[in-house]
Amino acid sequence: MKKAQNLSMPAHLTQGLKDIGEHIARLRKARRLLQAEAAVRANISRETASRIEHGDAAVAIGQIVRYLDVIAPGANLSRLYETQDAALALLETSEKRQRARKLSPQALKHYDF
Repeated sequence: MKKAQNLSMPAHLTQGLKDIGEHIARLRKARRLLQAEAAVRANISRETASRIEHGDAAVAIGQIVRYLDVIAPGANLSRLYETQDAALALLETSEKRQRARKLSPQALKHYDF
C-alpha cells in the first residue's frame, strides 16, 4: 500500500518541493512546451511530470533531473534559482499588467521627473 510521502514530511520541506515544482512548471510554460511532450522527451509518464510540477515527494530525484534537463538543457537543481532564464524573464514581462488606458497630459506632467 502506497503511503503519501508529503504527509510524513515537515511543512517547510513540503513547501520547498512545491516551490521547485512550480518553478519547473513556469520554465516549461515559458518555453511553450506541453507537459506531455516534455514527459515523453524525459522518458517519464505525463502523470509523473504532473507530480513533479505539483511537488510530490515520492517522485525519484532522477526523474526530476531528467525532466528539468529536457525543459531547460544545462540547468540543474543546485543552480535552479541562481541564473535568470531568458524565456522565464520574457514570460514574466508578458504577465505584467498593462494599463487599460493612457495617462492624460496632466498626469504625464505629474509623473515626469
